[in-house]
Amino acid sequence: MEKKKILFISQEITPYLPETKMSEVGRYLPQGVQEMGKEIRTFMPRYGCVNERRNQLHEVIRLSGMNLVINDTDHPLIIKVASIQAARMQVYFIDNEDYFHRKAVIKDKNGVEFPDNDERAIFFARGVLETVIKLRWAPDIIHCHGWLSALVPLYIKKYYHDDPLFAQSKVVYSVYHDDFVTNLNPEFKTKLRLEGITPEDVKILKKPNYVNVSKLAIDHADAVIKGTKIINKEIDQYIKSSNKTFIDYQPKETYINAYNEFYDKILEGN
Repeated sequence: MEKKKILFISQEITPYLPETKMSEVGRYLPQGVQEMGKEIRTFMPRYGCVNERRNQLHEVIRLSGMNLVINDTDHPLIIKVASIQAARMQVYFIDNEDYFHRKAVIKDKNGVEFPDNDERAIFFARGVLETVIKLRWAPDIIHCHGWLSALVPLYIKKYYHDDPLFAQSKVVYSVYHDDFVTNLNPEFKTKLRLEGITPEDVKILKKPNYVNVSKLAIDHADAVIKGTKIINKEIDQYIKSSNKTFIDYQPKETYINAYNEFYDKILEGN
């Protein structure tokens, strides 16, 4: 029987970033799932604080070279890759000089969130999905971690739904305690639109705050995971009222097995 394919799209992965619940899941979940017999691909942004030499990143020329147009401006898409030898897994990095070369992740050294975080989220989501198309790799499950991946469910359901690579893909969205404070750019809902995405689809982003960005992701996901013990209270209630296939917070000892069984349950529901 053909192995099931799981695509992991993560805002944070250790050891490339400091250890948090999200970065730890981003590192160990793909390894665990792979060891249980599934095929994996893992993506994260190539933030400027990721040391390329120490982590032995190198550019994948055959995947690089595309331009993504955001807000009428071309942004070159560079793909890099590194290996975590102990896990026998590769991590692909979405890179772009405009968005990801600063020496910080979501906010600057003074704790101020970057004003272009909206475009960074657009570039990351589209960059991953376009790269997967270039790889000609059809994921059965797409598991998104962190709000920076929040547009992936929308894009899969509304823009890429006719692409045969994604036609059968189920999207899982994990919600973490990763709230941002400052609203995203008010034009976010316009900048993110692609063919097939209507103003009605993104009307929730009239106020582009953390809660509404999370609700957009949940609305278009097939299933939702509570990734940390504490999450935004309004989002917690929204998930419970959404009737989405759901798994509650899982501690370190159980989450790999629990998530793997969750994937199987979702796929059996096809």
